[in-house]
This record gives sequence, structure tokens and C-alpha cells, in this order.
Amino acid sequence: MSTVIRRTAPTIVVAGAVMLMATGCLAGENAASTSESTGEWSTDTLSIDFATYNPLSLVVKDQGLIEKALGDDVDVEWTQSAGSNKANELLRAGSLDVGSTAGSAALLARANGSPIKVIDVYSQPEWSALVVGPDSDITSIADLKGKKVAATSGTDPYFFLLQALETAGLGVSDVEVQNLQHADGRSALDGGSVDAWAGLDPIMAAAEVESGDKLIYRNVDFNSYGFLNATEEFLTDHADVAQVVVDAYEEAREWALANPDETAALLAEVAGIDPAVATTVISERSNLDVSGIPGDAQLAVLEKIAPVLVDSDAVTGGQDAVDAALDTIIESTFAEKAAG
Repeated sequence: MSTVIRRTAPTIVVAGAVMLMATGCLAGENAASTSESTGEWSTDTLSIDFATYNPLSLVVKDQGLIEKALGDDVDVEWTQSAGSNKANELLRAGSLDVGSTAGSAALLARANGSPIKVIDVYSQPEWSALVVGPDSDITSIADLKGKKVAATSGTDPYFFLLQALETAGLGVSDVEVQNLQHADGRSALDGGSVDAWAGLDPIMAAAEVESGDKLIYRNVDFNSYGFLNATEEFLTDHADVAQVVVDAYEEAREWALANPDETAALLAEVAGIDPAVATTVISERSNLDVSGIPGDAQLAVLEKIAPVLVDSDAVTGGQDAVDAALDTIIESTFAEKAAG
């Protein structure tokens, strides 16, 4: 699903836009973006995603915040991401400039060579849990041994599953993981082809209400933050537009916090779920009232997840690749400027 929207660009871009070098680091306080030197934006296109697991993206898109700032000279191309894995695929292929993922998925992608950096934090959610059907006799993690579990590889629910299994002394080899996209995981659970599902909101919340599915294991500490990521090339070449995106996210955060009912209604509309379910997701499982500046708090969570990535053989370069990713994944300058 993709939408292109056009508006009129301002003649002069806000002074002081951050310019990054190829490493993603600041080129210096006096660095000027292309837009500042020519009076135009540094690109005529922006490819960005929206996702039901990222409520702020829905607000940004619905209110046309980016389009209002950029105007007609920049085509904003919106693509819906079905999951962190899909957003990462599009970022790595260059089909997206900016995409939203869970923190664990961003770390995995960076460790495996995808040139992305985290430029904003959109939420601190409890968006994943382990789910079984209404008539299931599975009541604990230990009961999953030898069972079929649906999970989307490379996403927070998958890494939630791995961490949950570890609490019961189990590993991924003790279950039969069915690698299904989030919505397909719910369908497989409801259809009886899997015994459990590592769910993701808002699909998971809808499954509770509509199908009577049960959450047998919840642990907010096993959920990583929601990350807004951008490719290094985009940050280096189009820092002025990257700043517009982060500014829009911070404007959307303020609006969403002041208007939770309207935010839930928007989620219900886009996700096609009951408004009551959307309200649960926004009010109980999506903490939007967090700093958008990525930093130590997010790295602390990723450091806990890192051994899980290494042990699962998900990272081709092992511990060294994960350590390198942890050292380089954060680019906080855009969010710092937006907050200031």
C-alpha cells in the first residue's frame, strides 16, 4: 500500500539543519545542508513507512505533518510495513529512507550489515506476549515444549519468544517455530495449525476480544522500544529532510498524548479493529510518553537482548558484529534538536 502526497515547499529551509558524514556523525556545527546553500530541499522524494504497531506514524501521515513542512517540491511516498522484518527489508533494499521497527529488529539488522541508524524513539510498548487459543490446555512456558509456535523471525515477538523460553530452561530447538507474518500467526492459531503464537499488538489485542485468545505469558521487560530508523545514506545526503521527519514525530507525540481517544480512533480505522481494542492498545500497551531521544535507556535494553541474538545464530558475525552494532546504531542529534 503506497500513497504519494504533494505540497508546496518553503523557499528557505530552517537554518542550522544537521549535516552528517558517511559515518552518520556530525560534520561540524557550521556544516550547511544542500537546502541551506541552494534555497531548496536536498531531495525531491522521501520514502517513509507507517505501521499499526507505530501509532505516531499514523498521526504523522493522517495530519500530513511532513507534507506541510516540505511542500510540493518533495514527493512523500508512504508504504505500510506489516512488521519490523518487512520494514528492515525495505530499508536494506533502499526502498525506504525511514522505517519503523522494534529495537531488537533494528539491532539485528544493523549487526547483519544493514546501514541503518536509530533517529527517534516512538514508544516504549508492551506489544508482545505469548498467546494460545481459548480452549488450549497450555498454561505455562514449560507446556510449549514440543509444540508448534507461530512467530515472525527478526521481530520483537520472535525475540520475546526466545527470552520467554529461556525462563523455563528451554531453547528454540525445544519448539517448532512457524515463521509467519504477524497477522498470519493469528490466523494459524485460530485455525489450529499452531499451538501458540508470539503475538503483536494491535493484532494480539483484537485476537483477545474477537477470538477469546489468552495471553499465557507477559513480560514488559522483554519488549524493546519502538525505533524510527533511517539509512545512513539518507542521513548523510538529506539531513535537512531527516530533521523534518523527526520534528513531525515530536509534534505527533505531543498531539497523541493530548488526544488519546482520537489516536485510538485513528488506530482502529487504519488497523480495522474495534475501537475498544484500539483504546486498550493506546492506553495500556503503548507508552508514548517517553523521550524521543535514543540513548542509554534503549542501549541498556538492547544489551540484554544481544546475547539472545548471538545464541540464536541470527547474526552472521556473532558477538563482534553485535558489539559493533551497539556502538554505532544510535544517531541522537535529530531528536535532540527536535526536543530543543
